[in-house]
Amino acid sequence: MGENKDLMLYERLRSGEKEALESLYDKYERLLYSFSYKMVHDSQAAEEIVQEVMIKVWKGTGSYSDKSGKFSSWLLTVTRNTAIDYIRKEKKVRSEEIHQEVELRDHQAPVEDLVEWKEKGDRLKTAMRTLKKEQQIIIDLFYFKGYSQQKISERIDIPLGTVKGRIRLALKHLNGQLHDERRDLQ
Repeated sequence: MGENKDLMLYERLRSGEKEALESLYDKYERLLYSFSYKMVHDSQAAEEIVQEVMIKVWKGTGSYSDKSGKFSSWLLTVTRNTAIDYIRKEKKVRSEEIHQEVELRDHQAPVEDLVEWKEKGDRLKTAMRTLKKEQQIIIDLFYFKGYSQQKISERIDIPLGTVKGRIRLALKHLNGQLHDERRDLQ
């Protein structure tokens, strides 16, 4: 019976009835909040996630079908995905804040350190130029642009195993190049 009522409310909501959204919100707000809070451990973030879920339901982002299971299960799935998006966004923001801190510290580094870092960077660039072009591209995407191996595979349209193999071979080659160079400096 409850599922039929949810389906009727959802259908009314899809036809633009704000009262249906209010009823769904009243019925599921506590459940969605508790579920979100368990994922993000932050009450304000959990409230934002619940609001975002309700906006998604109102706007029709994704759609529910009674053939795909219970309405409450679908709503919890939307909430879970929204919470995961929130967590990923927060990690990215924190990562950017850390990078900014590091950049500020870098600007205050002693001249000797800057010279040493530049020399190491130049040696790495020289060693990178000895790699095959496809290895250079993959190393650049993986280490300097932060792509996952899966994203690299999708972006340059090669199998994931090939990406992993090229990274491994490139690192082995770079290690050999840099090792030989260090030996030459001694």
